[in-house]
Amino acid sequence: MSVLNHRFVETNGIRMHVAEAGEGPLVLLCHGFPESWYSWRHQIRCLADAGYHVVAPDQRGYGQTDAPPDFRSYTLLHLVGDLVGLLDAIGERAAVVVGHDWGAPVAWHAALLRPDRFRAVAGMSVPGASHHAPGRPTDLMRAAVNGAFLYILYFQEEGVAEAELDRDIRGTLRRFLYSISGDIPRDDFRFFNWDAKCLNDCLREPPSLPAWLTEVDLDVFTAEFERKGTFRHAINWYRCIDLNSELLAPFAGLRVEQPALFIGAEYDAILGQTREGVAATKDWVPNLRDPVWIENCGHWLQQEEPEQVNAALLRFLRDLR
Repeated sequence: MSVLNHRFVETNGIRMHVAEAGEGPLVLLCHGFPESWYSWRHQIRCLADAGYHVVAPDQRGYGQTDAPPDFRSYTLLHLVGDLVGLLDAIGERAAVVVGHDWGAPVAWHAALLRPDRFRAVAGMSVPGASHHAPGRPTDLMRAAVNGAFLYILYFQEEGVAEAELDRDIRGTLRRFLYSISGDIPRDDFRFFNWDAKCLNDCLREPPSLPAWLTEVDLDVFTAEFERKGTFRHAINWYRCIDLNSELLAPFAGLRVEQPALFIGAEYDAILGQTREGVAATKDWVPNLRDPVWIENCGHWLQQEEPEQVNAALLRFLRDLR
């Protein structure tokens, strides 16, 4: 079994923590919210044992990686720049980039903006989409929900969401991880509670932890957020949504031409993940392979169904070779 190592690299003006294993073609694993490198614990050694050099960073603002104070330091250009600098720091010319949740837009845009450095891309939960909205994305969201509660909009005002979530970091993570998993009963699902006043109105306390999430796993996730004592830096990614749209406007019309894969889950609650919506992304990602859909699974698919995710990633990677 491949040995898991940890180290720090300097990239794009920050100090980044990475977990890595194996030798061979490079595969970057980019986590989402609210997670860390540890969300890939089931993939790192599996891919490494199959002959790949696997690197899973704590992305900007997470875990042991630096967290710049200004929310404007968390745009997709910063996040893609972090990955390019990471490749330089570890002496790799190119990588296959894989992203889940917020890590998926990072992966899609890494492939879009630097095809010379990212030779293929896999997105999980969040499909590839046009990177330039016809208007401010938050304005479009407000119009769509017509004044109802939406967590993305709730995250926009600095200090509000973190004041709620930071009061009980472990409890926030426990409820969040359970509430959009495949384990919550469908009639108890409340994540899109339009009458909510705060995020906890959308979350549920699990009667017990799901089988895929042990107390030790929750200890690790909690400790990573307790390092900084706040969810603020992770939430800052959401506060750059409008700024991302402005900064990416010059790249409107570009396509991801590299081989691409999407992995989705039957019970994933994240907006935009539908079979029809994913099929429509072929206009922007013309070399998208047939999507992989995991049944009876929620948002945390690489943790909830690691064997199926690993098998899909390995098929994709072997096809590339």
